[in-house]
Amino acid sequence: MLDVYVPNGSSLERHTVVSGDDVPENAVWFDLINPAPGEDKLIEGRLGIAVPTREEMQEIEVSSRLYTEHHARFMTATLMCNSDTVVPKTTAVTFILAKHSLVTVRYDDPKPFMLISNKLTRNCPQSINGESVLMELLDAVIDREADLLERIGIDIDQVSHDIFDPHGRGPEQGQSYITTLKVIGIKGDLTSKVRESLVSLGRLLLFLANEAEGMRWAKDVRLQLQAMQRDVLSLSDHASYLGNKIQFLLDALLGVVTLEQNNTIKIFSIAAVVFLPPTLVGTIYGMNFKLIPELEWTLGYPMALIMMIAAAVLPYYFFKWKKWL
Repeated sequence: MLDVYVPNGSSLERHTVVSGDDVPENAVWFDLINPAPGEDKLIEGRLGIAVPTREEMQEIEVSSRLYTEHHARFMTATLMCNSDTVVPKTTAVTFILAKHSLVTVRYDDPKPFMLISNKLTRNCPQSINGESVLMELLDAVIDREADLLERIGIDIDQVSHDIFDPHGRGPEQGQSYITTLKVIGIKGDLTSKVRESLVSLGRLLLFLANEAEGMRWAKDVRLQLQAMQRDVLSLSDHASYLGNKIQFLLDALLGVVTLEQNNTIKIFSIAAVVFLPPTLVGTIYGMNFKLIPELEWTLGYPMALIMMIAAAVLPYYFFKWKKWL
């Protein structure tokens, strides 16, 4: 699908293009969404550029993602998608600046695109062009990444409270260890995806900052680019911090599970200490030998019970005195 945005006073009008004759001359934003065969040719014929294929967009080399060709700037970044669902993922999106128009090529629907589309169709500067649309999109993407990291931080703090509950209830009070482990894994996966996206955004902004002077961008736009670079750098540091905290919580949870297992084994050890000596006494007097002197004693039975109790109690207190229990 090809959506084209055309200035109309203080807003942008969105048109869905089905043929080359429908492409407006004054369009500032061409949004290719999962393009069908032939739709990329409409852009190529209108702007004189070659739209990269999906396979080319997924290449990880910087030279294949950030380059200049025929006075057009090609920039591919990895953005978050479906981050509000249980299966978040990343998707490659290509931004192309050519003849003061912006072309975006994507095969998923990151949320910032919908937000900026709705915003610009309601209100936008009358002097809007492809460069300003790109800045709006990048700013929305960075804000979205920041919101994701804030949400991850809140969820991780809750997991930390569950593990290190000051009242000693532990994570099993409201949820099982397995559930907590799954939450840590999900948040760790989401954090790594956000960090991957931030790294690609940082490279894109650096490329754009280097190209801004050649494109004769205004000073305030270049200052905005620098502010975005600082934001991405700080968010990358925060994502690294969250990743380290998640790893710490994972190690702590595994440690708690190990302690619980050790306590269970300790209970069996105590039971063995308590019941093994009385069992030995009972086994001795349960043997079927004819000549056992104690069998003829009047107090043989009470004496055997006393010996069993003593054999159980004395080792227990000895271990307690040695602080082995």
